Amino acid sequence: MTARVIVLDARSLSVADVAEIARRNARLVLGEEAVRRIRASRALIERLTQLGKPLYGVTTGLGACVDTPLAEADLVAFQHSVPLSHSMGAGPALPTEAVRALMTARISGMAAGGTGASERVIMGLLAALNAGVHPVIPSWGSIGAADLAPLGHMARALGGDGEAEFQGRVMPAAQALKLAGLEPLDLREKDGHAIIVANSLSTGTACLALEDVACLIDWSLAAVALNYEAFRSSLKAIDEDALAARPAFGQCEIGARLRSELAGSGLWHDTAARRLQDPLSFRCVPQVWGGLLHACEQARQATEIELGHSGDNPVILPAAERVVSNGNFDLTAFTLAWEQLGQALAHCAVATANRSMKLMSPTVAELPRFLSARGGSRQGYAELQKPVAALEAEIRHLANPMSLSPLAVSDGIEDQSSMAPRVVAKTAGIIERLRYLVAMELIFAATGVELRGVVDSIGDGPRRSYAAVRALVAPLDDDREMSADMTRIARMVAGPRF
Repeated sequence: MTARVIVLDARSLSVADVAEIARRNARLVLGEEAVRRIRASRALIERLTQLGKPLYGVTTGLGACVDTPLAEADLVAFQHSVPLSHSMGAGPALPTEAVRALMTARISGMAAGGTGASERVIMGLLAALNAGVHPVIPSWGSIGAADLAPLGHMARALGGDGEAEFQGRVMPAAQALKLAGLEPLDLREKDGHAIIVANSLSTGTACLALEDVACLIDWSLAAVALNYEAFRSSLKAIDEDALAARPAFGQCEIGARLRSELAGSGLWHDTAARRLQDPLSFRCVPQVWGGLLHACEQARQATEIELGHSGDNPVILPAAERVVSNGNFDLTAFTLAWEQLGQALAHCAVATANRSMKLMSPTVAELPRFLSARGGSRQGYAELQKPVAALEAEIRHLANPMSLSPLAVSDGIEDQSSMAPRVVAKTAGIIERLRYLVAMELIFAATGVELRGVVDSIGDGPRRSYAAVRALVAPLDDDREMSADMTRIARMVAGPRF
């Protein structure tokens, strides 16, 4: 199959474009307008450098060393030293898809025209991405005031130092470049600094997480609908007029999606529900998941701003012939959006866990305790209550904010930072754990509709969900090991709803 080609030109990349490149190996191509922007910003840098103008990171040192002018003979050597001095990451290596997302985000930012990087360096980065040369980059070390450490490791490897993964093998970076038919990056004035002064890890991995959240929302609503069938919930909770009476963010859309999901369900009959009002984890799904939709949209908007614009310092403004020191690398607004998304997912996790527990309670659900087909002589799903509780607790822990009051660094000059990459990473950790909670709710609800004897009367969406679960997991007729069951359904939940 021929790889899809994505052109970055007058239109900036979307979140979906980054996911296609990072996960499904789409090729990235720069259009004429993107190249024009790159050339214009580079021409200004070269002209001002020749005039001897003081330029941060070009004719001066970095951070607290801004007060140190560079000798003309040292300008190029300094740019080679920048990736090396900033290759100070720690911890496990980023997965390949995260490296590809980081590389894509940096190319996107450079194509916005604010970096002043040379065309050959940007094209070298693009060639490495398309050839599948992936620098080995430690996960930890960025405080979110530009992802200096990850990008330092990237630049170092593409310069032929360090390690890179190519065709499934980790090897010396110089060897990977040679096998791919690529030359090491030839850094000139501004190039080393231009490569690293961006939030590309935060932005790139945010794009991947947003794709994951979209899949998770679809599957979590499928689990809700199947649980409604098993619990015999009142569908007044998704009544269109009731939701419109207070149209809080997202709740009308969630109500509409659940009504569509439950089309053809026997629950629409007036006497089908067991209760006048269900527990809040059932009744407040439109409100809680509506909050998630709203938070997700805020995170998407914040991410696409970073993806399509220049957060460089200094920023190159060719039309005005200015090079301006600034704070556009600060991601406070972005980070707050991602903290909000993590907390919205945590609210959904609490609701998912509570619905699962209630479906196993004979007092509340009027089904066999722990959904055991053999009653009290077998455990049924009793032991799965422990991972439900453990995952929900871990999600609540990860939802706590971490972006407040970071340490000042660089001799006190850099005294503000957002911790953006770690906030995105912990939100991704929430997504990973919530998949398992949704997977378990699907398994419990599939068993619930069987024990209730309503399989033949469930709605169109729940019928598809029930069939998907039973294609991977057999009914629990007797006690058995269930980790494999959870894992199979969690993998299904990680992909698009079919």
